[in-house]
Amino acid sequence: MTPDQNQILPSSSRFQFSSKLQICRILNGMWQVSGAHGSIEPRAAVDGMFPYLDSGFTTWDLADHYGPAEDFIGEFRRRLSSDRGAQASQNIQALTKWVPQPGPMDRGWVEKNVDISLRRMGVESLDLLQFHWWDYRDPRYLEAMSHLSDFRHEGKIQNLGLTNFDTQHVQELVAQGYPVASNQVQFSLIDGRPEVRMAPFCSEEGIHILAYGVLAGGLLTERFLRQPEPGRADLNTASLAKYKRMVDVWGGWELFQELLAALEVIGGRRRVSIADVALRYVLDRPAVAGVIIGARLGLSDHRKDNARVFEFRLEPDDLELIESVTSRSKDLYQIIGDCGDEYR
Repeated sequence: MTPDQNQILPSSSRFQFSSKLQICRILNGMWQVSGAHGSIEPRAAVDGMFPYLDSGFTTWDLADHYGPAEDFIGEFRRRLSSDRGAQASQNIQALTKWVPQPGPMDRGWVEKNVDISLRRMGVESLDLLQFHWWDYRDPRYLEAMSHLSDFRHEGKIQNLGLTNFDTQHVQELVAQGYPVASNQVQFSLIDGRPEVRMAPFCSEEGIHILAYGVLAGGLLTERFLRQPEPGRADLNTASLAKYKRMVDVWGGWELFQELLAALEVIGGRRRVSIADVALRYVLDRPAVAGVIIGARLGLSDHRKDNARVFEFRLEPDDLELIESVTSRSKDLYQIIGDCGDEYR
Protein backbone atom coordinates (compact mmCIF):
# COMPACT_ATOMS: atom_id res chain seq x y z
CA MET A 1 0.00 0.00 0.00
CA THR A 2 1.38 3.42 -0.97
CA PRO A 3 1.56 6.39 1.44
CA ASP A 4 -1.32 8.14 -0.38
CA GLN A 5 -3.55 5.11 0.12
CA ASN A 6 -2.83 5.26 3.86
CA GLN A 7 -3.90 8.92 4.08
CA ILE A 8 -6.70 9.34 6.65
CA LEU A 9 -6.71 13.11 7.19
CA PRO A 10 -8.73 15.60 5.11
CA SER A 11 -7.44 18.89 3.75
CA SER A 12 -9.03 20.68 6.72
CA SER A 13 -6.30 19.14 8.87
CA ARG A 14 -3.73 21.46 7.30
CA PHE A 15 -2.86 24.95 8.52
CA GLN A 16 -0.78 27.57 6.73
CA PHE A 17 1.47 28.53 9.63
CA SER A 18 3.54 30.96 7.57
CA SER A 19 4.45 31.56 3.95
CA LYS A 20 7.23 28.99 4.37
CA LEU A 21 5.49 26.42 6.54
CA GLN A 22 2.28 24.39 6.43
CA ILE A 23 1.55 22.09 9.36
CA CYS A 24 -0.88 19.40 10.42
CA ARG A 25 -3.24 20.79 13.07
CA ILE A 26 -2.62 17.69 15.19
CA LEU A 27 1.07 17.66 16.05
CA ASN A 28 2.86 14.52 17.19
CA GLY A 29 4.40 15.37 20.56
CA MET A 30 7.78 13.86 21.35
CA TRP A 31 8.05 14.62 25.07
CA GLN A 32 7.13 10.94 25.41
CA VAL A 33 10.59 9.87 24.16
CA SER A 34 12.41 11.94 26.80
CA GLY A 35 12.51 9.10 29.32
CA ALA A 36 9.80 10.46 31.59
CA HIS A 37 7.18 8.12 30.11
CA GLY A 38 9.02 4.81 30.19
CA SER A 39 11.73 3.29 28.04
CA ILE A 40 11.78 3.74 24.27
CA GLU A 41 13.46 1.39 21.81
CA PRO A 42 15.06 3.72 19.22
CA ARG A 43 14.63 1.48 16.17
CA ALA A 44 10.97 0.78 16.99
CA ALA A 45 10.37 4.48 17.66
CA VAL A 46 11.67 5.57 14.26
CA ASP A 47 9.81 2.69 12.58
CA GLY A 48 6.67 4.00 14.26
CA MET A 49 7.06 7.43 12.69
CA PHE A 50 6.39 6.18 9.15
CA PRO A 51 2.68 5.35 9.70
CA TYR A 52 2.11 8.83 11.13
CA LEU A 53 3.60 10.45 8.05
CA ASP A 54 1.70 8.20 5.66
CA SER A 55 -1.59 8.94 7.43
CA GLY A 56 -1.09 12.71 7.12
CA PHE A 57 0.23 13.38 10.64
CA THR A 58 3.30 15.07 9.23
CA THR A 59 4.22 17.52 11.99
CA TRP A 60 6.40 16.75 15.02
CA ASP A 61 6.84 18.82 18.16
CA LEU A 62 10.10 18.26 20.01
CA ALA A 63 12.85 19.99 21.96
CA ASP A 64 16.58 19.98 22.48
CA HIS A 65 16.06 18.46 25.95
CA TYR A 66 13.54 15.74 25.00
CA GLY A 67 16.17 13.03 25.19
CA PRO A 68 16.86 11.63 21.69
CA ALA A 69 13.92 13.41 19.99
CA GLU A 70 16.04 15.55 17.66
CA ASP A 71 18.19 12.52 16.83
CA PHE A 72 15.06 10.51 15.99
CA ILE A 73 14.01 13.23 13.53
CA GLY A 74 17.46 13.14 11.95
CA GLU A 75 17.36 9.34 11.58
CA PHE A 76 13.80 9.48 10.26
CA ARG A 77 14.83 11.98 7.61
CA ARG A 78 17.81 9.85 6.58
CA ARG A 79 15.68 6.74 6.28
CA LEU A 80 13.03 8.58 4.30
CA SER A 81 15.63 9.82 1.85
CA SER A 82 17.15 6.35 1.55
CA ASP A 83 13.87 4.47 1.18
CA ARG A 84 11.76 6.96 -0.78
CA GLY A 85 14.11 9.42 -2.40
CA ALA A 86 15.78 12.68 -1.50
CA GLN A 87 12.55 14.72 -1.66
CA ALA A 88 10.57 12.52 0.75
CA SER A 89 11.91 14.13 3.90
CA GLN A 90 10.51 17.49 2.77
CA ASN A 91 7.05 16.17 3.63
CA ILE A 92 7.68 16.36 7.38
CA GLN A 93 7.74 19.40 9.64
CA ALA A 94 9.81 19.29 12.82
CA LEU A 95 9.20 22.09 15.34
CA THR A 96 11.88 22.10 18.00
CA LYS A 97 12.55 24.15 21.13
CA TRP A 98 15.58 25.73 22.70
CA VAL A 99 15.39 25.72 26.50
CA PRO A 100 18.64 27.18 27.84
CA GLN A 101 19.52 27.83 31.44
CA PRO A 102 19.68 31.60 32.05
CA GLY A 103 23.19 32.88 31.64
CA PRO A 104 25.38 34.67 29.09
CA MET A 105 23.65 34.83 25.71
CA ASP A 106 26.38 36.03 23.39
CA ARG A 107 25.98 35.33 19.67
CA GLY A 108 28.50 32.51 19.60
CA TRP A 109 26.77 30.59 22.39
CA VAL A 110 23.30 30.96 20.87
CA GLU A 111 24.57 29.96 17.43
CA LYS A 112 26.33 26.92 18.87
CA ASN A 113 23.05 25.66 20.30
CA VAL A 114 21.13 26.32 17.10
CA ASP A 115 23.82 24.45 15.18
CA ILE A 116 23.52 21.45 17.51
CA SER A 117 19.82 21.17 16.68
CA LEU A 118 20.51 21.57 12.96
CA ARG A 119 23.10 18.80 13.09
CA ARG A 120 21.02 16.41 15.19
CA MET A 121 17.97 16.86 12.96
CA GLY A 122 19.90 16.69 9.71
CA VAL A 123 18.61 19.96 8.28
CA GLU A 124 20.05 23.22 7.01
CA SER A 125 17.22 25.33 8.45
CA LEU A 126 14.88 24.78 11.40
CA ASP A 127 11.17 24.88 10.47
CA LEU A 128 10.36 26.53 13.79
CA LEU A 129 12.51 27.21 16.82
CA GLN A 130 10.47 27.80 19.98
CA PHE A 131 12.38 29.69 22.67
CA HIS A 132 11.75 29.18 26.39
CA TRP A 133 13.13 31.28 29.25
CA TRP A 134 13.00 30.25 32.89
CA ASP A 135 13.46 33.52 34.75
CA TYR A 136 12.27 36.91 33.52
CA ARG A 137 14.31 38.60 36.25
CA ASP A 138 17.31 37.78 34.06
CA PRO A 139 16.77 40.08 31.04
CA ARG A 140 19.22 38.26 28.82
CA TYR A 141 16.29 36.58 27.05
CA LEU A 142 16.19 39.82 25.04
CA GLU A 143 19.78 39.28 23.93
CA ALA A 144 18.99 35.68 23.00
CA MET A 145 15.95 36.77 20.97
CA SER A 146 18.06 39.31 19.14
CA HIS A 147 20.51 36.64 18.03
CA LEU A 148 17.75 34.18 17.16
CA SER A 149 16.11 36.88 15.04
CA ASP A 150 19.41 37.37 13.23
CA PHE A 151 19.67 33.65 12.54
CA ARG A 152 16.14 33.74 11.15
CA HIS A 153 17.18 36.47 8.71
CA GLU A 154 20.28 34.46 7.83
CA GLY A 155 18.21 31.34 7.08
CA LYS A 156 19.20 29.01 9.91
CA ILE A 157 15.68 29.38 11.31
CA GLN A 158 12.58 29.71 9.16
CA ASN A 159 10.15 30.72 11.89
CA LEU A 160 10.81 31.94 15.43
CA GLY A 161 8.37 31.15 18.22
CA LEU A 162 8.13 31.00 22.00
CA THR A 163 7.25 28.39 24.59
CA ASN A 164 5.42 29.14 27.86
CA PHE A 165 5.89 32.88 27.65
CA ASP A 166 3.26 34.94 29.45
CA THR A 167 1.28 37.65 27.69
CA GLN A 168 3.23 40.54 29.16
CA HIS A 169 6.54 39.25 27.82
CA VAL A 170 5.14 38.28 24.42
CA GLN A 171 3.85 41.84 24.18
CA GLU A 172 7.29 43.14 25.12
CA LEU A 173 9.01 41.12 22.42
CA VAL A 174 6.47 42.15 19.78
CA ALA A 175 6.81 45.81 20.79
CA GLN A 176 10.57 45.53 20.26
CA GLY A 177 10.03 44.23 16.76
CA TYR A 178 10.92 40.57 17.17
CA PRO A 179 9.18 38.28 14.66
CA VAL A 180 7.15 36.07 17.03
CA ALA A 181 5.29 33.47 14.97
CA SER A 182 3.81 31.41 17.81
CA ASN A 183 3.65 30.67 21.50
CA GLN A 184 3.25 27.12 22.79
CA VAL A 185 1.19 27.00 25.98
CA GLN A 186 -0.89 24.65 28.08
CA PHE A 187 -4.53 24.83 26.94
CA SER A 188 -7.42 22.45 27.59
CA LEU A 189 -10.93 22.12 28.94
CA ILE A 190 -9.22 22.06 32.35
CA ASP A 191 -6.81 24.90 31.73
CA GLY A 192 -8.43 27.79 29.88
CA ARG A 193 -5.97 30.44 31.06
CA PRO A 194 -4.89 31.36 27.49
CA GLU A 195 -8.38 32.72 26.83
CA VAL A 196 -7.96 35.47 29.42
CA ARG A 197 -5.13 37.48 27.82
CA MET A 198 -2.99 35.34 25.54
CA ALA A 199 -5.52 34.37 22.86
CA PRO A 200 -6.94 37.89 22.43
CA PHE A 201 -3.46 39.35 22.05
CA CYS A 202 -2.30 36.61 19.68
CA SER A 203 -5.43 37.01 17.55
CA GLU A 204 -4.78 40.73 17.30
CA GLU A 205 -1.12 40.27 16.34
CA GLY A 206 -1.46 37.23 14.05
CA ILE A 207 0.53 35.03 16.45
CA HIS A 208 -0.38 31.34 16.50
CA ILE A 209 -1.01 29.32 19.65
CA LEU A 210 0.26 25.74 19.74
CA ALA A 211 -1.61 24.00 22.54
CA TYR A 212 -0.27 21.19 24.68
CA GLY A 213 -1.88 19.32 27.57
CA VAL A 214 -5.10 19.23 25.53
CA LEU A 215 -5.96 15.72 26.76
CA ALA A 216 -4.44 16.32 30.21
CA GLY A 217 -1.91 13.56 29.71
CA GLY A 218 -4.68 11.06 28.87
CA LEU A 219 -7.02 11.94 31.74
CA LEU A 220 -9.54 13.39 29.26
CA THR A 221 -10.36 9.96 27.82
CA GLU A 222 -12.77 7.09 28.45
CA ARG A 223 -10.06 5.34 30.44
CA PHE A 224 -10.80 7.52 33.50
CA LEU A 225 -14.57 7.84 33.12
CA ARG A 226 -16.50 6.50 36.13
CA GLN A 227 -13.24 5.49 37.77
CA PRO A 228 -12.16 6.13 41.36
CA GLU A 229 -9.62 8.85 41.90
CA PRO A 230 -6.22 7.46 40.89
CA GLY A 231 -3.44 7.19 43.42
CA ARG A 232 0.21 7.90 42.86
CA ALA A 233 0.87 4.35 41.64
CA ASP A 234 -1.81 4.72 38.95
CA LEU A 235 -0.22 7.88 37.58
CA ASN A 236 2.56 6.01 35.85
CA THR A 237 3.73 8.68 33.41
CA ALA A 238 5.05 12.18 33.92
CA SER A 239 2.06 13.54 31.99
CA LEU A 240 -0.56 11.81 34.13
CA ALA A 241 1.09 12.97 37.35
CA LYS A 242 1.42 16.53 36.08
CA TYR A 243 -2.14 16.92 34.87
CA LYS A 244 -3.72 15.14 37.83
CA ARG A 245 -2.27 17.95 39.95
CA MET A 246 -3.89 20.41 37.57
CA VAL A 247 -7.25 18.66 37.95
CA ASP A 248 -6.91 18.88 41.73
CA VAL A 249 -6.44 22.65 41.54
CA TRP A 250 -9.18 23.06 38.89
CA GLY A 251 -11.96 21.47 40.89
CA GLY A 252 -11.14 17.96 42.02
CA TRP A 253 -11.99 14.46 40.87
CA GLU A 254 -15.76 14.63 41.43
CA LEU A 255 -16.19 17.67 39.17
CA PHE A 256 -13.77 16.13 36.68
CA GLN A 257 -16.03 13.07 36.49
CA GLU A 258 -18.94 15.37 35.66
CA LEU A 259 -16.88 16.85 32.84
CA LEU A 260 -16.01 13.40 31.46
CA ALA A 261 -19.67 12.42 31.62
CA ALA A 262 -20.65 15.55 29.68
CA LEU A 263 -18.00 14.83 27.06
CA GLU A 264 -19.30 11.27 26.78
CA VAL A 265 -22.79 12.60 26.02
CA ILE A 266 -21.41 14.94 23.36
CA GLY A 267 -19.28 12.17 21.91
CA GLY A 268 -22.36 9.97 21.68
CA ARG A 269 -24.20 12.69 19.76
CA ARG A 270 -21.34 13.15 17.31
CA ARG A 271 -20.18 9.49 17.27
CA VAL A 272 -16.70 10.35 18.43
CA SER A 273 -14.62 9.76 21.57
CA ILE A 274 -14.21 11.91 24.65
CA ALA A 275 -10.70 12.76 23.43
CA ASP A 276 -12.05 13.95 20.08
CA VAL A 277 -14.47 16.32 21.81
CA ALA A 278 -11.66 17.71 24.00
CA LEU A 279 -9.43 18.18 20.94
CA ARG A 280 -12.14 19.81 18.84
CA TYR A 281 -12.94 22.25 21.64
CA VAL A 282 -9.37 23.58 21.80
CA LEU A 283 -8.88 23.56 18.02
CA ASP A 284 -11.86 25.90 17.75
CA ARG A 285 -10.50 28.45 20.23
CA PRO A 286 -9.23 31.78 18.87
CA ALA A 287 -5.62 31.87 17.63
CA VAL A 288 -5.08 28.10 18.03
CA ALA A 289 -3.19 26.74 15.04
CA GLY A 290 -2.67 23.22 16.32
CA VAL A 291 -2.86 20.84 19.26
CA ILE A 292 -0.02 18.60 20.41
CA ILE A 293 -0.83 14.98 21.20
CA GLY A 294 1.85 12.80 22.75
CA ALA A 295 3.05 10.02 20.46
CA ARG A 296 4.20 6.94 22.40
CA LEU A 297 6.17 5.61 19.46
CA GLY A 298 6.30 1.85 19.25
CA LEU A 299 3.96 1.50 22.26
CA SER A 300 0.50 2.82 21.32
CA ASP A 301 -1.24 4.44 18.37
CA HIS A 302 -4.41 6.57 18.35
CA ARG A 303 -4.20 7.98 14.82
CA LYS A 304 -7.56 6.74 13.58
CA ASP A 305 -9.43 8.08 16.58
CA ASN A 306 -7.59 11.42 16.51
CA ALA A 307 -8.41 11.80 12.80
CA ARG A 308 -12.12 11.91 13.63
CA VAL A 309 -11.67 15.36 15.14
CA PHE A 310 -11.92 16.70 11.59
CA GLU A 311 -15.23 14.94 10.89
CA PHE A 312 -17.52 16.95 13.19
CA ARG A 313 -18.05 20.27 14.87
CA LEU A 314 -19.33 21.26 18.28
CA GLU A 315 -22.82 22.74 18.22
CA PRO A 316 -24.22 25.34 20.66
CA ASP A 317 -25.92 22.67 22.77
CA ASP A 318 -22.59 20.86 23.11
CA LEU A 319 -20.86 24.03 24.27
CA GLU A 320 -23.67 24.76 26.73
CA LEU A 321 -23.26 21.32 28.29
CA ILE A 322 -19.51 21.82 28.65
CA GLU A 323 -20.04 25.26 30.16
CA SER A 324 -22.51 23.84 32.69
CA VAL A 325 -19.57 21.96 34.20
CA THR A 326 -16.58 24.23 33.62
CA SER A 327 -18.44 27.25 35.01
CA ARG A 328 -18.29 25.56 38.43
CA SER A 329 -14.53 25.07 38.37
CA LYS A 330 -11.97 27.30 40.04
CA ASP A 331 -10.31 30.17 38.17
CA LEU A 332 -6.84 28.87 37.33
CA TYR A 333 -5.80 32.28 36.06
CA GLN A 334 -6.38 33.72 39.52
CA ILE A 335 -4.74 30.76 41.28
CA ILE A 336 -1.74 30.06 39.03
CA GLY A 337 -1.38 33.15 36.89
CA ASP A 338 -0.93 33.62 33.17
CA CYS A 339 0.39 31.08 30.69
CA GLY A 340 3.70 29.60 31.79
CA ASP A 341 3.61 31.08 35.29
CA GLU A 342 3.62 27.55 36.73
CA TYR A 343 7.23 27.27 35.54
CA ARG A 344 8.44 30.42 37.27
